[in-house]
Amino acid sequence: MNPLTPPSPEVVEADVRRALAEDVGSGDVTAALLPDSADSAYLLCKEDGVIAGRPWFDTTHQLLDPQVRIDWRVGEGDRIRAGTVLATLQGHSRALVTAERTSLNFLQTLSGTATATARHVEAVAGTRAKILDTRKTLPGLRLAQKYAVRCGGGHNHRIGLYDAVMLKENHIRAAGSLAGAIRAARGAQPALPLIVEVETLAQLEEALREGCDRILIDDFDAPTRREAVRIAAGRIPLEVSGGVDLATLRSIAEDGVDCISIGGLTKHVHAIDLSLKLGPPPGGDA
Repeated sequence: MNPLTPPSPEVVEADVRRALAEDVGSGDVTAALLPDSADSAYLLCKEDGVIAGRPWFDTTHQLLDPQVRIDWRVGEGDRIRAGTVLATLQGHSRALVTAERTSLNFLQTLSGTATATARHVEAVAGTRAKILDTRKTLPGLRLAQKYAVRCGGGHNHRIGLYDAVMLKENHIRAAGSLAGAIRAARGAQPALPLIVEVETLAQLEEALREGCDRILIDDFDAPTRREAVRIAAGRIPLEVSGGVDLATLRSIAEDGVDCISIGGLTKHVHAIDLSLKLGPPPGGDA
């Protein structure tokens, strides 16, 4: 599948209908004051960023005005400079202003996620490390945010609790041992990826002996992390999580790990500054 393939139209529409119900409710009482005439609008990006979220933007406007025309000048995953006109719209004035906030909320939030991801991907360029997201997403928008991570050049970790087995400290404790937890997981879910979190080099060696699809080395300091890479010797991919930020990211990647998962990509969202204005773009460039 193309990494920029969005969730299904049904998923996008469900997201948008929830958002419109929250914002419009029984009706936009301010837009009702306007003459419902044909009008135009343009979408302006006011800061540098990476664009993600066009399907949600489009669906918002289309649900309120099925005849709306949206002409995009940029694609998903494109890097945009401040001052860029992203799209022009032709539709009915009431629908354009009613859809404004909800459509921008989707686009600015998902573009923020894509932009943050792109910065982290750039920081590890030239190393073997892939940037992964986590399950620390905005409730109800997980598929949307994970799509935005892909638009920024990152990769998705598991989607939820159902598509991979991930053994962490509490699971291992409840099972009695790491080896016992791995064997139980393999027996119960042989077709699913198995990820094992380890807290010591001894646990790392145990996970390597038992076998799994990826090993998460959690909160290892730099010397221990480098020793883990030496011990694993490429047999099973190593993932780093915890205590990762842009300042430390490059050095972690250069230690030779395969994946770095970062909750902040989807948890600490800085929305990109966008605006939707009625009328033609500046200079009349329709």
